[in-house]
Amino acid sequence: MDIPEHIGRFLEQANWGGSVLDPIDGDASGRRYFRVNGNQGKAILMDAPPPDEDPKPFLHIAEYLCAHDLNAPDILAADAEAGLVLLEDFGDRRMREYVDANEDAERGVYREAIDTLIALHDRPPADCPPYDLDFYQQELALFTEWYCPARGLQVDTSDYANIWNRALESVLAQQDPGVTVLRDYHAENIMLLENGQGLLDFQDALVGHAAYDLVSLLQDARRDVAPALEADMLDYYCNNTGMSEDFRTAYHILGAQRNLKIVGIFVRLWKRDGKPRYLSFIPRVWEALERDLAHPALTEVRAWFDTNIPAEVRGQGKVLGGEFQP
Repeated sequence: MDIPEHIGRFLEQANWGGSVLDPIDGDASGRRYFRVNGNQGKAILMDAPPPDEDPKPFLHIAEYLCAHDLNAPDILAADAEAGLVLLEDFGDRRMREYVDANEDAERGVYREAIDTLIALHDRPPADCPPYDLDFYQQELALFTEWYCPARGLQVDTSDYANIWNRALESVLAQQDPGVTVLRDYHAENIMLLENGQGLLDFQDALVGHAAYDLVSLLQDARRDVAPALEADMLDYYCNNTGMSEDFRTAYHILGAQRNLKIVGIFVRLWKRDGKPRYLSFIPRVWEALERDLAHPALTEVRAWFDTNIPAEVRGQGKVLGGEFQP
């Protein structure tokens, strides 16, 4: 591809001048990624253009993870003001594709991913903002702000917020002092390396509850994780950390919270950003949400759903003629 002038200057200053750039499929953000092939080997270029993107949180968490012996990519060069970061290339062996192609290895790879979480949770938390009630509620509001209008639903948003305030009380009590929460920890953001598992997409990290990233991994929006495997891996985490039943309760509360956020985000990606492909993930997310809502700690939340969200519109993600269709 033709290299934009500002990227060419950046690569020259980083001693990667003359490299060839190949685009890599990006994520749901405005960031772009390229594989850089040069005389020094291969690297990954992140283009996070300001003002909508800011690579400084990524650089901060990458430094924290590497300092605590966790596999974040090494930073080879960075110009944060220009939104450019040159990263170590972790290769193409991503957890998602590997476990899809190697069913017999699935359980072992998920155990390794949980071992990585256990190691992360054993470290002191990063210097990040707290995952506090206001943040949880901002995310929960994505469901009522985007999904409900897209389905033509008028819902009781005040009652929704109040019920969630009560549901989250026990979670908030458990997350002091908290752990580093990467917030997007799943099979598409984990690379399989010779020396363990590499971490990606952690720029939105906060300090919060240890169950959050476990939910992100085991209730994956993009990949089917069998309920039996989810239960086994939850047991594996709890058995290796000594967590009590309160942790399992928090797991389902945060599962419901996260899944509602994701449904809202996926609809926003369609409506605002013109990316309808994310809607195809909604039925999977909703299926996990319904399992979480069955937990006794979420009785009030479940009752709100029974009152406000008709059964026939739950879990739909298909678009036909520009609108949701059953």
